[in-house]
Amino acid sequence: MSKLTHLDETGAARMVDVGGKPETARSATAAGRIRMSPATLAAVRDGSGPKGDVISTARIAGIMAAKRTGELIPMCHPLALDSVAMDFNFTDDALEVSATASLTGKTGVEMEALTAASIALLTIYDMAKALEKGMVIEQVRLISKTGGKSGNWHA
Repeated sequence: MSKLTHLDETGAARMVDVGGKPETARSATAAGRIRMSPATLAAVRDGSGPKGDVISTARIAGIMAAKRTGELIPMCHPLALDSVAMDFNFTDDALEVSATASLTGKTGVEMEALTAASIALLTIYDMAKALEKGMVIEQVRLISKTGGKSGNWHA
């Protein structure tokens, strides 16, 4: 009925069987940003906001989220990740977040990277919302993936 991998021949949702696939080294990087005022950015940068160290908390939240992606997204396989790295970059009007997940396994880690970046951004919002409620999370996207049958891809 469909060429979508998460639908069976009748159109019902299913988890893809990866049992016969070979294990390969795989990685994925996702990124996004949260726009905020210069005053809020300064408070986040120097840790002077009412909730303390925003970056450390967002880093831990992103890593934890990547590890739990299989519990959050219905058709994702639970994966034994080898690594999750979170990076943060301040610009004039935003804080950029990137997350890289990697493993040696039978399925990719794109969803883990996207989940890590998204939850880190939501954590930043939560930690800074007392300073500014109008922050905007935007441009969450996959930047690159390596490994697997489809090979490498870069935005």
